[in-house]
Parts: sequence; structure tokens; C-alpha cells
Amino acid sequence: MARLDARLGDGSPAMKFPRNARIFKGRLDVAPFAAVFFLLVILLMLASLLYTPGVRLELPMAGDLPGTDQPTVSVAIDAFGRYYYQNQLISKGQLSNSLSRVVAAAPGPLTLVLQADKAASMEMVVGLTELARGAGITNGLLATRPRPVPSLPASTPP
Repeated sequence: MARLDARLGDGSPAMKFPRNARIFKGRLDVAPFAAVFFLLVILLMLASLLYTPGVRLELPMAGDLPGTDQPTVSVAIDAFGRYYYQNQLISKGQLSNSLSRVVAAAPGPLTLVLQADKAASMEMVVGLTELARGAGITNGLLATRPRPVPSLPASTPP
């Protein structure tokens, strides 16, 4: 039987690499897995310390309140009496001007959706409704969170 040697184009024999791949039969080393796990824990802890933009409002709870089918304008008041319009902190004078411009540009009546923090005083809420009325908005709604749905009792088999 003749032996065939693989040769390259220049006449030299081709290089043969030893094949030593075997199926792993030992125990896994846990140290790399533990290191990756602890890195993930550290990253998640650091991510929780990041600043989240926005204002935290605690809306009061209510249920079965009517809504509106008219175009709306949303204004928020935080617990310190600061006004927010279009996700921006705004002064009382600027808010009055902005609401007047929106009312002038609207084809019909607008409804004010007031998102007041539950710690906001009634004086702040009344002040904002007077400001909206001065701008030409006559309807208003108070934004609330829906009440939690009570869980159904577990049925007993007959």
C-alpha cells in the first residue's frame, strides 16, 4: 500500500497538528462563576444609586371617577407648591402665559387635568384652578390613582 504525503505547492510536506481534544470529565471550577456573579451584584447595586430624572408625585387614590372626551392640558403640583407643565419646572407667570397661548390655539374648550401630590395643600390646588380659569380653561379634573382591585377569594372545591 502506498503512502500519500500531502505536500504544499513548493514541495515541502504539509504541517500536521496533533489532535488532543478530549471530553471534559473533571469538576468545574466555581471561581470564575462566583467572580462574574459578584460583579453583577456590584453593578446592580451601583445602578440603584443613579439619579432618575423627574418629580415623584404621590397621587391620591380614588375610584370610578368620570373622565373627559375634550382635549386636555396637564399641569402638576408637587408637595412644595412648584408647578410642572410639559415635564418642565415653570413659574406661575410663565404657566399663565403658556396656558393662555394653548387656549388661544385650541379649536374648542380645554380641560385642565390637575396632577397634585397628595401632600399639596388645598390652597395650592385652588390657586392653580384660578390661574387656569384666568387663562380661559373652565373645566378641570383631578388626576388620581385607581384603587387596587381586591383579590378574589380562593374557591373551594365542592
